Amino acid sequence: MSKSNNLKIITIIAMMFLYAMIAFVTNLAAPVGKIWEQTFEGSDHANIYGMLGNFCNFLAYLIMGIPAGNFLAKFGYKKTALTAIMLGLGGIAIQWLSGVTDSFYVYLIGALICGFCVCMLNTVTNPMLNLLGGGGKKGNQLNMIGGTLNSLSGSLTPMLVGALIGESLKGKEIDDVNVVLYIAMAVFALIYVVIRFTPLAEPQATTNKVVYERSPWAFRHLTLGVIAIFFYVGVEVGVPAALISYLENNHYAGYDAATFIAGLYWLLMLLGRTIGSFIGGKVSSRTMVTCVSVVALGLMAAAMVLGDTISVKMPTNWSFVMESVPVAALLIVLVGLCTSVMWTSIFNMATEGLGKYTAKASGIFMMMVVGGGIVPLAQSAFGSNLIGYIVPMIGVAFILFYALIGSKNVNKDIKID
Repeated sequence: MSKSNNLKIITIIAMMFLYAMIAFVTNLAAPVGKIWEQTFEGSDHANIYGMLGNFCNFLAYLIMGIPAGNFLAKFGYKKTALTAIMLGLGGIAIQWLSGVTDSFYVYLIGALICGFCVCMLNTVTNPMLNLLGGGGKKGNQLNMIGGTLNSLSGSLTPMLVGALIGESLKGKEIDDVNVVLYIAMAVFALIYVVIRFTPLAEPQATTNKVVYERSPWAFRHLTLGVIAIFFYVGVEVGVPAALISYLENNHYAGYDAATFIAGLYWLLMLLGRTIGSFIGGKVSSRTMVTCVSVVALGLMAAAMVLGDTISVKMPTNWSFVMESVPVAALLIVLVGLCTSVMWTSIFNMATEGLGKYTAKASGIFMMMVVGGGIVPLAQSAFGSNLIGYIVPMIGVAFILFYALIGSKNVNKDIKID
């Protein structure tokens, strides 16, 4: 095996690890925020305070998206990854400091900085793997594998945090939470050392200053892809979140059971990404997104029509005790299989053929993760009624349009070398 191939394999492994780090950092926000929520116990808006850390994570993408893309274009993939890791370490340290100072606002600053971290890591990993795979099906397959590790990390992180925190929510103890933050800081320090001393391939590296004759926005398929990813993140977040509200507020299930059922959605996303990583090298992104979009629209439409007219048995806790719930719950959970392959496929289509514009385009792309905060908010305006799923259906309909028509590169005349 040649030296260049060895370097390529090392780089791919490093990007896979960073993919897992993205979920690790993001999924720390909710349980740590839950601890802070206890300090506002008795307030009418305690649950909102507890979710502000998550909101800051999403807000960071809107703020950092374009700067991250510009940073990547100027300094390259390795320096951007190292800077992101340092931001993550600093953000976790600030969250630890918030416990020492007993300041909720310091915690929010830390959560925002961690959001900057994951935004930059996303800006690095997605285009890096796409370029290393040569774009097309292979590039999408590598991102699918990374997405599988991302889902696995996203599933394991809450379990780790829950095991360490234990009864801290009841006792409002901060020491157990600090253990979680210490582990997070240690992980960041370790990955920094690994990336720092690991030689990484720099796709399209050049010794000359890159000249951009046009803005990335000049590419129609990128512009429409940016809109598609805005809707996608909103759908991914809003579909399971609204399911919890539907089941609990309509008294079909208690809160614990409702959250467990919604959690099955994320497990199906893990399954879907695993399957996608195997078939991604054979099936095009366009075909994949077209198929899953049609199925997702059918599942949500069926859920809205059938509602609670039929009952089905679903597991409601880790003992897998089966209880009766409306068939709508099962149909909505199955949407997770469809959304699982959308992120990497949309990114693959949106950046296909961009060449030197890929780095800046990636930053623009990451801005739209803010859709995860906006679309679910619009869906919540419908209360706990299934009619609210018309909002994610509109989003998926646009994604279907993008796969069929909007993803075609009609700007091949633009110089990209």
